[in-house]
Amino acid sequence: MQLPITTLSACALSLLLIILSLRIINVRRGEKVSLGSGDNQTLERRIRAQGNLIEYGPMGLILIGLAELQNTNTFLLGTAAAAFVMGRLLHGYALSFTDQAMRPRVTGMMLTLFGLLAMVGINIWCLITGG
Repeated sequence: MQLPITTLSACALSLLLIILSLRIINVRRGEKVSLGSGDNQTLERRIRAQGNLIEYGPMGLILIGLAELQNTNTFLLGTAAAAFVMGRLLHGYALSFTDQAMRPRVTGMMLTLFGLLAMVGINIWCLITGG
């Protein structure tokens, strides 16, 4: 069984994780900080961007995969998954690529939470109705 929405979401989030990780590595090398942030605000923001992705990403992917396994409506799941992934992209961009971009960060969190809530609803609906 193929899980195209889960696969595309996992690939997009993995690429984002690689980008965010490389941005941390660049600052660590330049500032010679091997552990923690060394009180460097840029490094702290980049670490939190990566950490936040790691905190939210797995649950989103689990919900996407579970819904896809239950043969849910592809359009609904795709929309919720796209909102979730776009939310993670915006949030990661705001924290790692800017100094104070609150609008993309807030929009990213709103999309993330909307996507998660929608996927919770989709999964519960599938569970109750049998798909």
